[in-house]
Amino acid sequence: MTAANDSALGLDAVKSPGGRILKFVLYALLLLVFAGPLLALLVSAFNHVSDPTALSVVPSSPTLDNFGIAFDLGVGMYLLNSFLVVGFGLLLQVIVSVLAGYALARKKFRFMTFVLVAILATLMLPEEILAIPLSLILSDLPVVHFNLIGSLAGMIVPLGAWAFSILVMTEFMKDVPRELEEAARIDGAGDLRIFAQIILPMCKPALGVIGVFGFTMIWDQYLLPLLVSTDSSTYTLPLALRTLRIDTNVTPGVIMAASLLALLPSVAAFLFFQRSFVRGLASGALKG
Repeated sequence: MTAANDSALGLDAVKSPGGRILKFVLYALLLLVFAGPLLALLVSAFNHVSDPTALSVVPSSPTLDNFGIAFDLGVGMYLLNSFLVVGFGLLLQVIVSVLAGYALARKKFRFMTFVLVAILATLMLPEEILAIPLSLILSDLPVVHFNLIGSLAGMIVPLGAWAFSILVMTEFMKDVPRELEEAARIDGAGDLRIFAQIILPMCKPALGVIGVFGFTMIWDQYLLPLLVSTDSSTYTLPLALRTLRIDTNVTPGVIMAASLLALLPSVAAFLFFQRSFVRGLASGALKG
């Protein structure tokens, strides 16, 4: 039997000098493959880089000029647009997900199976298939007949419902003991109080999961801003990076600086939701 302290590659069991060298080389290669691009991004953002083939993981001429040029090119405005979209979009998405999850997990109604299948089906459709119908709807919103093309609201509204978040909340809420709900009803609590004081607090790990994945999904949106934006004033940062990349006057160092600014919020969101995110994944693993 394999020892308990063996790694997946069985390298911990190697004790000879040659084995230790081999283990060190393999670990170094793994670190280079996974951390190398991020390190090159970090170093190049603070370097004078004019040749895209000259990216290095070793700093040579440290500078903050890349960030100054990036902000002069409007990166600050694009960053603000991204924060507005992800802030309101994630808030709307969480509200819709917890309400829809509660209805699907705790209520019985006709065609519930059909609704679940329809929600699940949206995860299987590529964004490109939905692009034309979505643009038509946003140009003439049903019932109210508002045109959301060219506004940040046009990027926020479609993000309000995401099948992944709804399904995660539904599965977590299904596992909340019904005895707690029945005891609350005996005490005179209504649906809203049961939802707010019993169901929702027990789903904090799930909120961490949908918070991290939802933030990343919204922050990385490219096709939706491309459909909605009509001028650069409504560009989000991922869309603006494409504009900077095709501009021959913008050096690779400036692009790397803007890319670093696009990366940091996702890392910060993960660190902020880390505890709930890990608890949510552990809870899912135990349920499985």
